Amino acid sequence: MIRLAQVGIGGFVGAIARYALSGLTHRWTSGSYPVGTLVVNVLGCLAIGVVMGLIEDKNILGPNARLSLAIGFLGSFTTMSSLCYETVGLYGQGQLVAAVLNAAGNFVLGIGAVVLGRTLVHMVL
Repeated sequence: MIRLAQVGIGGFVGAIARYALSGLTHRWTSGSYPVGTLVVNVLGCLAIGVVMGLIEDKNILGPNARLSLAIGFLGSFTTMSSLCYETVGLYGQGQLVAAVLNAAGNFVLGIGAVVLGRTLVHMVL
């Protein structure tokens, strides 16, 4: 039961953080491109790279951090479902190039951010 609470609390905070950061980013930018989702996904990927590096590679954070941070907070913070929905929306509006760039940008930058997060852990610790 405690594990479920850790995941749930982390997910609650992650969802609020996603909503706030994505909304803030959308207010700072203009146009129909979903920049907020891109920012959230890349930061979430960077964060999971750091968190998992600290857990798996450096043994600094324990299994509770994996539950609350990686599964709960970051699982709720990153927005794959929004990414897919917005990409389909761009395609449906006839914006094929924007749809492809949105999907590719999130995946390429996201994967790069995970690698960067793990690299930062190895450089610093």
